[in-house]
Amino acid sequence: MDLHITGDTDADTLLTENPLALLLGMLLDQQVTMESAFAGPAKIRDRIGSVDAATIADYEPDAFALVFKQSPAVHRFPGSMAGRAQALCAAIRDDWDNDASLIWTKGEPDGAEILRRLKALPGFGEQKARIFLALLGKQRGVDAAGWRGAAGHYGEDGAYLSVADIVDPASLARVRENKKAAKAAAKKA
Repeated sequence: MDLHITGDTDADTLLTENPLALLLGMLLDQQVTMESAFAGPAKIRDRIGSVDAATIADYEPDAFALVFKQSPAVHRFPGSMAGRAQALCAAIRDDWDNDASLIWTKGEPDGAEILRRLKALPGFGEQKARIFLALLGKQRGVDAAGWRGAAGHYGEDGAYLSVADIVDPASLARVRENKKAAKAAAKKA
């Protein structure tokens, strides 16, 4: 299944074909729109010629921060997010043989194990890990036992709570409505 997250065919193709690009998009998905976050890996690729964990991890840090700052910026917080991206890529290089997909495929892990592996990554807390697990299960064909339970409410069919549920402009609008309602409810509480 092809991903349709950014509204840009080239960026979405990269996310569909490159597991590290998808993981980086999830990492960048904070304090910016989902479309902008998930378009970030294509900007990185266009500027350094690759979305490869070792290449990114080994890039000179100040130069990589400049990659993030170049207009249009990869993220609204280029310095800190460039550092987080490099830390994530170093973990993929060192712990996962430079292959992000091994996080969800190596040793045929169940959903709880994939969640544990994701949470161990730099920049991935509980919520981000659950959302990414739901994205893997709903749109990337990961059928690990118990993935829905491990993903929590993000794994539910028809939840429309996160990027895991975005397949077209209508589903994007539903996710945005649900996020807006959740923020309003939290503000009232």
